[in-house]
Amino acid sequence: MKAALGVWRALLFSDMKFNEWAASVPTEIRNDLLWKIEAYRLGLFVTDLGWRDVTRPMRDGRNRETAVQLYSALGSIHANIAEGYSRSSTRDRARFYEYALGSDRKARDGYFDARHILEKKITAHRMDLLTQIIRLLLTMIPDQRHQSLKELEVMYQVSEQSQTDVSENDLATFDQSAPAP
Repeated sequence: MKAALGVWRALLFSDMKFNEWAASVPTEIRNDLLWKIEAYRLGLFVTDLGWRDVTRPMRDGRNRETAVQLYSALGSIHANIAEGYSRSSTRDRARFYEYALGSDRKARDGYFDARHILEKKITAHRMDLLTQIIRLLLTMIPDQRHQSLKELEVMYQVSEQSQTDVSENDLATFDQSAPAP
């Protein structure tokens, strides 16, 4: 238990690699079949990163609403993926994945709004991570609906540092230190 608290403290107060963070996630979550969904894992990760990102804006009354909306959108990404994954019908599953997609885009916009408060490299990293989740969701939704989305024609780009696609077994892109505020 103390080791896990140490990992969480490291996440909150310094840079953390994705693999270190993943090892700190309780086994009850990691042993669930839902953990195999990459977008879910990345959604949890970006929410934890967001926790420390919103701390600074929360102290300034002018930015409180932006911080609250940002953290709410971040938490909604993995929550909707979890709820959708738990649905028996593919139609329901796709609907919740679409909710997650909307929350993801809202969170990405929230980081854009917070760019004046957060460091540039933090904002860029979080927006890249959220864009990666968007790309995953844009694959998951049509798979559940058994039809394509018109957005699949759009090429979602992330910064030059993280141009590689992330596969189910390869999270190397996000195994770099995540910038901290």
